[in-house]
Amino acid sequence: MKAIKELLLWLLFISLVVGGLAGFYALRPLSFSQLPYEFSLKQGSSLKSAARQMSQAGVLPSDWLFVLLARSLGKAAQIKPGNYQIEQPMSPLQLVDMISKGRVEQSEITIVEGHTFIQLRQSLNALPTLSHDTVGLSDEEIMNRIGASEKLAEGLFFPDTYNFATGSSDLSVLKRAYQLMQRRLQENWNKRDPNLPLSTPYEALILASIVEKETGQATDRPMIAGVFINRLNKKMLLQTDPTVIYGMGSSFDGNLRKRDLQTDTPYNTYTRGGLTPTPIALPGLAAIQATLHPAQTNALYFVARGDGSSYFSSTLNEHNNAVNKYQIK
Repeated sequence: MKAIKELLLWLLFISLVVGGLAGFYALRPLSFSQLPYEFSLKQGSSLKSAARQMSQAGVLPSDWLFVLLARSLGKAAQIKPGNYQIEQPMSPLQLVDMISKGRVEQSEITIVEGHTFIQLRQSLNALPTLSHDTVGLSDEEIMNRIGASEKLAEGLFFPDTYNFATGSSDLSVLKRAYQLMQRRLQENWNKRDPNLPLSTPYEALILASIVEKETGQATDRPMIAGVFINRLNKKMLLQTDPTVIYGMGSSFDGNLRKRDLQTDTPYNTYTRGGLTPTPIALPGLAAIQATLHPAQTNALYFVARGDGSSYFSSTLNEHNNAVNKYQIK
């Protein structure tokens, strides 16, 4: 009987120690090199995957302790994906709460692939949970406020879902999206295929924005990039309608006419060779990767089939036949 009591006392002592250590871990503030601190959780992340991503991003010193904490709180199945920002000191317990209830306690905005900067600004202005500090600012003034080196804003914000505390400045969201685009673009530029006719990451961004706007079906994206790469290598005009439409600005009424293709603007790739001066939209990661790893093809032309997919041709005669088949009624 005495032995049983001693065993129970030891078990009680051990449980108190473990509980104390667990409480110490859960409540002790995490260490960050600077604040605000950003990290991303991928769509479909499990608790283990989320903890690993946060550990790799420098948010957590130990992913397995965080997993144990989240499971003990019953939060294992409540992880929310997105791009997060830690704005003040935070404990692991608060971090569990942040990523499991982010959609409830925080606001979010999704920056959409293919949108222009004008459309992005409209989305930000329409969000009541943001502080609208960009209202009345020019694009150049916005770029200066977020610390960007570029003066022209088009294409420089990474499409993703961004979580933020209600009342945050729209400049803060734009700065995060700009910095994320810089990182993603540079990472992929460093791994690009050899001998591409692109001299800088910015040129890759320009072409990726064109690929983004021309892609109706995701599986066609590498082929579309391959066509444009081939045309650049051969010094051929890109001849892509989305650039003409972008150059027309607000005068475009939804109907692209022959005279529009013949009217010269800096963005008319029927009248001017090479790339456009800037991107024409916000390219997503898939468009950037397709541009830097295009399909190996002889195709120089493509035409929309009408179902979202494209038909690719290596000769002008084959292309004209495809146009007659798929577009001329």
